[in-house]
Amino acid sequence: MRIRIVDAFTDRPFSGNPAGVLLLTGADTFPDGSWLQNVALEVNHAETAFAHPLPEGAEADWALRWFTPATEVAMCGHATLATAHVLHTTGTHEGPVRFATRSGVLVATPAADGSVTLDFPTAPLTRVDPPGGLAEALGTEPLTVLDTGPNVGDLLVEVADEKTVHALAPDLKALAAHSERGVIATARAEDPARGYDFASRCFFPNVGIDEDPVTGSAHTALAPFWSERLGRPRLTGLQASARSGRVRTELRGDRTLLTGRAVTVIEGELLA
Repeated sequence: MRIRIVDAFTDRPFSGNPAGVLLLTGADTFPDGSWLQNVALEVNHAETAFAHPLPEGAEADWALRWFTPATEVAMCGHATLATAHVLHTTGTHEGPVRFATRSGVLVATPAADGSVTLDFPTAPLTRVDPPGGLAEALGTEPLTVLDTGPNVGDLLVEVADEKTVHALAPDLKALAAHSERGVIATARAEDPARGYDFASRCFFPNVGIDEDPVTGSAHTALAPFWSERLGRPRLTGLQASARSGRVRTELRGDRTLLTGRAVTVIEGELLA
């Protein structure tokens, strides 16, 4: 089986968010979950995506699952983008591809410029009181705190400004107590002339990821939050991790479009 490492939400290698992609082209079901988890642990990136084709007439074209090194997750944007990129660049699938996932059917549509647009469910945001100890764990006082619902499973935390986002050095062990997956910290862009409208960083200690480089699923919550604040459905977010990456978002009611590019950096053979 061919296995690939793909950098997602970037147009250059060694940036964006790397994902393992394994296409099970000859399978009609997934292997045992423990084997999938072991492969993801061996790859040791934020997520590894596994996909197998579905028969004609099914609700989708491919079945898709995502695993961190520690657990299976309900939704992952960058590994979905990486999988669509592999399907299109290898000629395995042409045109929009429908994925059957734990979050419903997700569609990935390629464009002539090489970008891919993902159609994901918009995260339902519910304002909550800041949990006790959150400010200490994050290292800054939150301005606004929202629950992002079951698919995303994070707290969305607005902080004072973009400089604060860049400077965060949270206590990850303490942070793990405050949500199912982790915390999305965000602020308005200091200078929109730089080409983005808001900045964010994502810390997911509960699924074995101290800081995720670029998180598509988080932008299903960031898009409605900032679209309401800024009064525009189309925005660009900068995820200000060490690898960094940008996600173009478009809010369409209960759906959010996420657009980005991807680059395959490693291709090899899985022998186990």
